[in-house]
Amino acid sequence: MSEQPLLNVSDDSNLGKVEIAPEVIEVITGIASSEVEGISSMRGNFATGVVERFGKKSHGKGVKVELTENGILIDLFVVLNFGVSIPKVAQQLQDNIRQTLKNMTALEIDEINVHVVGIHMEGAEESE
Repeated sequence: MSEQPLLNVSDDSNLGKVEIAPEVIEVITGIASSEVEGISSMRGNFATGVVERFGKKSHGKGVKVELTENGILIDLFVVLNFGVSIPKVAQQLQDNIRQTLKNMTALEIDEINVHVVGIHMEGAEESE
């Protein structure tokens, strides 16, 4: 795993500096995503699946944060419920995440890309 730099968010260096790790942005984004109606789940990898089996909630699941020269890029990998409007839910996701991150960290996000990787059918849980 590559070491990503911390985000420096303080302007006044007389009192010290404030830095935010990209993992914090992932967690905030994951929590903000769970507040949007129509999201069934976030897509994770094998490791997050194992961690969740042991009862620990992975809030950064399905979120990728990239720090570039141009700014902060966020990629979301979501599974939506069947019957919801995909553009409407994606727009709500982007708006909620942007507002939550602005309120909590005062950071401006350049891009929030929503990748719909699946649709959850209501009866799928009962058949498993």
